[in-house]
Amino acid sequence: MEKVRRSCQDKQRVSSGIEGLDAVLHGGFVPRRAYLVSGGPGSGKTTLGLHFLAAARGEPALLVSLGEAADDIRADAESIGLDLSTITLLDLTPGRADSDHASYKLLEPWEAEAPDLRERIDSVCPHGVPRRVFIDALSQFRHLVPDAFQFRKQVMALLQYLTAAGATVVFTAEQGSAADDDLQYLGDGILKLEQSPDGRALHVVKCRGAGFAEGRHAVRLGSCGMRVYPRLIPEDHRQSFTPEAIPFGLAELDALTGGGLQRGTVTLISGPSGVGKTSLGTHVMGEAARRGERSAIFTFEERVGTLSHRCEQIGIPLSQMMDAGTLAVREVEPLRYMPEEFACSVQREVEERGVRMVMLDSLSGYRQSVRGQDITPHIHALCRYLSNMGVTVLLINEISAIAGGEVRVSEYGISYLADAVLMLRYIELDGELRKTIGTLKKRTGDFEKTLRHFDITRNGLSVGDPIKGMRGIISGMPELQDNA
Repeated sequence: MEKVRRSCQDKQRVSSGIEGLDAVLHGGFVPRRAYLVSGGPGSGKTTLGLHFLAAARGEPALLVSLGEAADDIRADAESIGLDLSTITLLDLTPGRADSDHASYKLLEPWEAEAPDLRERIDSVCPHGVPRRVFIDALSQFRHLVPDAFQFRKQVMALLQYLTAAGATVVFTAEQGSAADDDLQYLGDGILKLEQSPDGRALHVVKCRGAGFAEGRHAVRLGSCGMRVYPRLIPEDHRQSFTPEAIPFGLAELDALTGGGLQRGTVTLISGPSGVGKTSLGTHVMGEAARRGERSAIFTFEERVGTLSHRCEQIGIPLSQMMDAGTLAVREVEPLRYMPEEFACSVQREVEERGVRMVMLDSLSGYRQSVRGQDITPHIHALCRYLSNMGVTVLLINEISAIAGGEVRVSEYGISYLADAVLMLRYIELDGELRKTIGTLKKRTGDFEKTLRHFDITRNGLSVGDPIKGMRGIISGMPELQDNA
């Protein structure tokens, strides 16, 4: 009967109190289990535990501190907006006086024997063990026992006592210490925090009795404490949609692309600097906004005001669409955002605000957010997620070659992601630089195999008739054909 009761209880989860972490843990911690949080100094171990306690929301909870004084812990919690006023705090730090009656002092400098942790906890919790217990840092207890065997024996007995009494326990350890190695075998779950030049991250190593999201999950520590950004798994997200055609709003572009774009596809708009990639993309987004669809532009390179002014100069009323709520323009500083953090912001636009079309401007700017990592897996996951949700994606990609030389669609090896590729290119004609546009690829149907003149005017985009009677256009230096 006890096994049946526990099995039913384990179906409910105990919230970590951290946005994003519950999603990684598929709902939160399993009740009546003990979880090790391991990491180096400053990685956020204590912050995670404080969030866990604050999520008790007035219910009894206990913090056992072996390394930091009560006043310091409360001050740290208050600095990130967490209220510990109703939390029982058992201060095990030696030689610290605390006048607050809600805190309990354990060790004096002259005490030589290790404390009986169970007895001390019972003394401060006369009405029974609370449902949430946070021990920070349990690895410090290793210094108070004579050997590793006694350490493991006493810790195992303590954790079994607490979980049997109905508590969900979170305890911390310094990564790499001898105690950390021992504690990894005693916890039902292990969460590892790390920090590197690429940013902070969390890994769930194990979680007995429950599934979890594997891999690296980004972590942000700030004035509001900790937030976790789960790694985006496209297969976990899917929404039914009709794969309809989306017209450009220009007959010439629709003809060039064989009827426009397709719902739920990825289109790569590629070309050199200044050729009109962003203008073409914002034109498409503007057409979607005019149809009443909500769209979102994520700009890594331009300020919103600059982009809005530039678009209005060519007949695209970006500000009006933003005011009407049909278009959102998000300015992104790539050196601040981690790729998982950025992916979460895109998810919110799609799942909470109903965005049907997304434009990333540009891949060069997005690359800065991965901080030296390979851009491919991150952009792959994001684009596949958006496609699964029926969102049409525009990727603005800048190539270095102005004209001539090798023709390259992308310098990041991601053209395989694109269902369609539009190439904008300069050509030299009669001593002038001219712009051209063509479709290189379209998986969802046939398209025009020609290049057309492309221009940007005060009245918007201008696409000319197919260029005929010339060769060498792709090279950037066209010549008249002999039979022209």
